[in-house]
Amino acid sequence: MRLNRLAALAVAALLAGATWAGTSPASAEEGFFFGLFAKPYDFGNGPGGASSIRRQLVRYDGKYGPGTVIVNTGERRLYLVQDNGTALKYGIGVGRDGFRWAGVNTISRKAEWPGWTPPSQMLKRRPDLPRYMPGGIDNPLGARALYLGNTLYRIHGSNEPESIGQAVSSGCIRMTNDDVIDLYDRVRVGTKVVVLR
Repeated sequence: MRLNRLAALAVAALLAGATWAGTSPASAEEGFFFGLFAKPYDFGNGPGGASSIRRQLVRYDGKYGPGTVIVNTGERRLYLVQDNGTALKYGIGVGRDGFRWAGVNTISRKAEWPGWTPPSQMLKRRPDLPRYMPGGIDNPLGARALYLGNTLYRIHGSNEPESIGQAVSSGCIRMTNDDVIDLYDRVRVGTKVVVLR
């Protein structure tokens, strides 16, 4: 298990600087986000279930401006709107039944290899959890965290890449470590985050 996490971090470090190679757009699909590019670059999102959820550049024709982060919990995808009619699309893990939420907020803080203090509500459900865990490979917040306003919610990495695409969290938005590093480097404090059900 620890070896898989180290391998995932090594891949994250190698891919953090990767850039999209570019292709021509396919015909538009019906819906909020339109036609995937015909041949999206394979960024290789790590082991487990996450390997089938690739970071992609997609066409975007919505109402939110460039730089906006849109989290679609039903689709289990996060979009970062670009300034050229496109968006970067990432796979995410979302809150399990009873823990999903929606709303608009901003990124209030960014942290690399953040420490984790489980909130009191979580400790009531799971008294076995540590009261504090320093940042690192075994920390459930993963390589990066983007804090949403003054809420308990974050967009963060994960040491469980197999949970990406699943509804298993207590409301936070999970990403693979390489994807959260990529997003972290592209957004700033004050970025608007729209969470849709």
